[in-house]
Amino acid sequence: MSRPAMEGRRIQLYLLMLLADTLILLGSFIAAGGLYRNQWPHELAIAMGWAFLPIFLVIAVHQRCYSIRALDEIRYAIGQVGVALILSAMLCMVMIFYAKAATEFSRVMLSLALVLAFSGMALFRAGLHYGMRRVYGPSVSSVLVVMDGGPKVDFRGAQVVHAEDFDISGVHTSPDSLDRIGRLMRGMDRVVVSCAVDRRSQWASVMRGAGVRGEVISNALQELGAIALEREGGQSFLVVSTGPLALHARIIKRVMDLAITIPALIVLSPVMLLVALLIKLEDGGPVFFVQQRMGAHNCLFDMLKFRSMRHGKGDRRGARSTSRDDDRITRVGAFIRKTSIDELPQLFNVLRSEMSIVGPRPHALGSQAGEKLFWEVHRDYWQRHALKPGLTGLAQIRGHRGATETEDHLKDRLEADLEYIRNWSIWRDVTIIFATARVLVHPNAY
Repeated sequence: MSRPAMEGRRIQLYLLMLLADTLILLGSFIAAGGLYRNQWPHELAIAMGWAFLPIFLVIAVHQRCYSIRALDEIRYAIGQVGVALILSAMLCMVMIFYAKAATEFSRVMLSLALVLAFSGMALFRAGLHYGMRRVYGPSVSSVLVVMDGGPKVDFRGAQVVHAEDFDISGVHTSPDSLDRIGRLMRGMDRVVVSCAVDRRSQWASVMRGAGVRGEVISNALQELGAIALEREGGQSFLVVSTGPLALHARIIKRVMDLAITIPALIVLSPVMLLVALLIKLEDGGPVFFVQQRMGAHNCLFDMLKFRSMRHGKGDRRGARSTSRDDDRITRVGAFIRKTSIDELPQLFNVLRSEMSIVGPRPHALGSQAGEKLFWEVHRDYWQRHALKPGLTGLAQIRGHRGATETEDHLKDRLEADLEYIRNWSIWRDVTIIFATARVLVHPNAY
């Protein structure tokens, strides 16, 4: 299907989504009024629906609820419409407060309408997504991938061509060659060229002339891990590293840490005092085991644990991994390690902002996988410290705990940690926290 035709289809789909959202939203308010006040239709419910509608539509457009990505990705589409409804409700509440119209407003009716609206919009998008897959295939955008000696590129539903099928070296002096390439690129929403470094400038020139959205990747850029290009003062810069979380995200994560840590310390203080007493009574040694570990930004910090090994037998560097039936572990230590109670003092590390509730687990500096130190196994190891270490993490809920007897054991954990950093969201943190309850007692916790 040509680009103008596909663009026209997408515009029709956007309008269909917008119209459906309008009808679903108004219908949800009418249903909410009828269910809550047993009056069909209820005048207040209709008035609230019409007042809420323009607020929602403006925010929905801003949240890209009607975009190519919303058509292609069902989870994104449902997530964005949910965010739009929540933001609209918050703004609506603020407006009602300043208008002093609370007496004429029903919070129950609004809440019920939001639940109904979200359910209806999510179901509509699921049905639309299924229908579009049947009609248009995996994507409603047209992507052309040109392979010319660069790294492999994999885009869902993309058309792939190889540069050997046509000669690019003489395109600037050959109208016929330009015509052939131009016809190939015409109608594409996106053209991606994977080529060697010395070919980038040629392809860039061709794509500018073709008037398409063009992107060039290369092995050199792949090795650098470039994530963006910025221009300043007439110069271009490849962005190869950036903080994983924006300021607002760091604030949200910190607020959640404190909201969990402070109540947890209060509630768990009797348990922690009892464990401390039992440790002291068993052999008279110190209650805490303090060990330097690598934290955020590759900076060391002192991590706290309840001491689970015999006094004087602890390994400050962590060179010897704890094994099953380890003769260094005390009777109390065996129980608190099995139940993860030994990790509770790390709540103080969270309070001191050295750790977070969720994040990559901090490793002992002398830890080994097989016969190698952790950072000798994989060159990306240090990247896991881009975020604060956590009491729990994605690797832990996937079952990657205990001794790292082989290099693959570390690679599995590292892969999970880097995935968490790349895809961080507050919702993923919440999911990991709830999932941790399933692995507090684990066969590898020894």
